[in-house]
Amino acid sequence: MSSVEALLRLEGITKTFGGIVALDDVDFEVKAGEVHALIGENGAGKSTLMKIATGVHSADRGRLLWKGRAVRLQTPRDAHHLGIRMVHQELMLIPQLSIGENIFLGCPPSRRAVFSWVRWNDMYERARQLIQGLGHDLDPRRPVSELSVAEQQLVEIARALAFEAELLILDEPTSPLSERETERLFQTIARLKARGLSVIYITHRMREIYQIADRVTVLRDGRRILTAPISETNPEELVRAMVGRELKDYFPERESRARGAPLFRVEGLTAPGRFYDITFTIHRGEIVGLAGLVGAGRTELVEALFGAGEYTSGKIFIEDRPVTIRTPADAIRHGLALVTDDRKAKGLIPTASVQVNIILPVQARVAHFGFLVNARAERHLTERLLRELRVKTPSADHPVMLLSGGNQQKVVLARWLAVHPRVLLMDEPTRGIDVGAKMEIYELIRRLAAQGTAILLVSSELEELRHLADRILVMHRGRIVGELQREEATDDRILYLATGGEG
Repeated sequence: MSSVEALLRLEGITKTFGGIVALDDVDFEVKAGEVHALIGENGAGKSTLMKIATGVHSADRGRLLWKGRAVRLQTPRDAHHLGIRMVHQELMLIPQLSIGENIFLGCPPSRRAVFSWVRWNDMYERARQLIQGLGHDLDPRRPVSELSVAEQQLVEIARALAFEAELLILDEPTSPLSERETERLFQTIARLKARGLSVIYITHRMREIYQIADRVTVLRDGRRILTAPISETNPEELVRAMVGRELKDYFPERESRARGAPLFRVEGLTAPGRFYDITFTIHRGEIVGLAGLVGAGRTELVEALFGAGEYTSGKIFIEDRPVTIRTPADAIRHGLALVTDDRKAKGLIPTASVQVNIILPVQARVAHFGFLVNARAERHLTERLLRELRVKTPSADHPVMLLSGGNQQKVVLARWLAVHPRVLLMDEPTRGIDVGAKMEIYELIRRLAAQGTAILLVSSELEELRHLADRILVMHRGRIVGELQREEATDDRILYLATGGEG
């Protein structure tokens, strides 16, 4: 790799943790004014490499060069002084503070005196200019708690620019965003690039790489496999480099089957302020997609269906029998399961073992019927599901928080396979996981549908919905505003409905 025009260059980076090699002699560089995509499966070494680039970790071997000069980064503050900033997948803002206060947190404009007094008007004016420079218009006095995820992400980027960042590292920035919000983020990145800022862009979404990147680097098992201009690659080559093998068609065609009998029906479900008059039916073996922009009410709806959220009126039917679901225990008892949109905050007990996370609903069901827990049976069940879903873990007793994102998601899925749900609610089931794990989850979704499970699939990836779902329901401001059959669903039609006819 040529170091010509390199803003940041990492040479021969090696890092081990407890005898496990996380990075093995990795070279990586980003040039001034370029967008460089960094991709690879979960556990490939991307996060470790970026933690070394931002001073969180120190390399065991290798060196860092900033504008051609060797540097030692011992803390994130050292990286900040150089102009390296990272926007993490989990945003690090203080909800109770305003946009301006978050942007200048720790270093507000102040008057020098015996005591430093914050120049509040100057701070808010500078915050407003930064936001406008990114092509947006937000009131800098507005509390961050009132912002959407996309707007919070914008505040994180503005905070980086407030302290003269020259290199911005974006970690899975579009995972919580809708298609429209993703487009606006790409416009922001284009503005930054035009101003000479460099961007390292970490993503699992192949299509985004070809929309935004100039070059791409692929890591696999801690090694650099490929670096090339994006114009000289194709998706098949990148997938092969990431997983080390040929993969079948990303979205193989589903076999057409006769629709089964109605299994799950919702009538007039309403929770004022969140969703209104929701009515739909899912048949046995059918995959129904649920599309909509962030804030449309999709997550609130599926959580209410599972008893994890409230509704004030409406009815739920299973096989034409009305059921009452007010708690997750009710839902599990009636054969429902929910894969949440945030596995870390809602789906897992991070400090518990893989086995404990998998058998939770099994224990709940056993306790309900008053039986004793059979430890040997639980172990056998856990190990069978780990094999079936190809979960990579040292053992069933390994803490789940130490697994990669894709393997954590498989643990969540294994939990519900253990109780054989009749209705599976899936909220962003492939968010933040790599291409190999995605394909395995797609195969699992199809297999469950073929076995007769009724599936409600929420996804912000329209391509995912179009290829997996038999029908797509579209929500806008808490209401279902349209239904599209698979053969008539296009990105344009879905977005038109999702924006209330404004797209």
